[in-house]
Amino acid sequence: MSINQLYSPKQQSVLKFAMNNDYFMLINHGAKRSGKTVLDNDLFLYELLRVRRIAESLGVALPQYILAGSDLGAINRNILNELTNKYGLEFQFDRFNRFKLFGVQVCCFGHSKINDLTRIRGMTAYGAYINEATVSNQEVFNEIKSRCSGDGARLIIDTNPDSPSHWLKKDYIDNADGFTIHAEQWKLTDNTFTTERYRRSIMETTPSGMFYDRDINGAWVAAAGIIYPDFDRNVHYISKERVPQIVRHWVGVDFGWEHPGCFLLFGEGTDGNIYILKEWTAKYRSIDDWIKIGQELTDKYGYINFYCDSARPDLIYEMRKEGLRAIKAIKDVIAGIAEVATLFKTRRLFAVREEVEEFDNEIDTYAWKEGEEAPVKEMDDVMDAMRYGIYSDKKYGERGE
Repeated sequence: MSINQLYSPKQQSVLKFAMNNDYFMLINHGAKRSGKTVLDNDLFLYELLRVRRIAESLGVALPQYILAGSDLGAINRNILNELTNKYGLEFQFDRFNRFKLFGVQVCCFGHSKINDLTRIRGMTAYGAYINEATVSNQEVFNEIKSRCSGDGARLIIDTNPDSPSHWLKKDYIDNADGFTIHAEQWKLTDNTFTTERYRRSIMETTPSGMFYDRDINGAWVAAAGIIYPDFDRNVHYISKERVPQIVRHWVGVDFGWEHPGCFLLFGEGTDGNIYILKEWTAKYRSIDDWIKIGQELTDKYGYINFYCDSARPDLIYEMRKEGLRAIKAIKDVIAGIAEVATLFKTRRLFAVREEVEEFDNEIDTYAWKEGEEAPVKEMDDVMDAMRYGIYSDKKYGERGE
């Protein structure tokens, strides 16, 4: 089997560098599904063999190596399971989350929380492989780096892009000299082992703006401008007559008083698309009045879910007390926005024009806060209810709840 059958041109280029240079830090960053982690997994195995040779020359019986991911589950999903599937390797863990491979003790750690720090302190490592580095706690990352004090130690780092102000970008990637720190940016098109159909499908279903720049082009770009640039009134607004048969209903809830509160009624059609069927938005509406609306909906549609802003547990309690199935919404902002944006991009989310008023006012002004990955907190009540309803319904559905 030729090397062209094993690695893409981009992978071959990075592999050639890794095999012929004594770097300290190799950072592969860029688009999802670009082939960077596949290569890094193989480089991880190569590094274990190299560490074993160094240890033998130094008389070290059992050198240690750090394998770090956002958590132990991510290490298994992104690295170890892939290596098992590819090479048939089996990993026997001890009670300290360590396993031995090629005569090296591999110590597995999470890196996303500050309490991971204490688990890493004190050890001497001959290298580290840090997966999903942008979600790493900076102090934990720095501790892993400082532990790599064994002779010839190297760090392999991979990650998807984040904000250009992220510490990994500013402190390391922007300071890469090509030798001590070598950084490689990856694009989706670098993965020549995926089909043209797959690449086209991913490009066509990735929301425009920040998500496209990061996920397709591998760029470290800031969130800027309108959050839902793919929303098109000529496409995403429909009349009542065009709504298909609805197979189930649910509601997104954003509580308010001085600022408007909102109930947003959703329906899933027989065509699999999602429809915003009706909006209720008002200031100074008491929880009793909101509960009356909810009871009318349950009388009409059955015991449906109300995905509510968890910032008001007292109001959720009041709704539950009156027989409504009020559920704390999953409020992951970026993931929720990405889900809504994808539905707009793929033309799977529509709104009944005559039933949404504030939605129409907010959709054009719902924008990213300058310098932050968060929406401007003005005129966002319906947008929050939409995000709570869509993302929570998806995630609870995935959990089987």
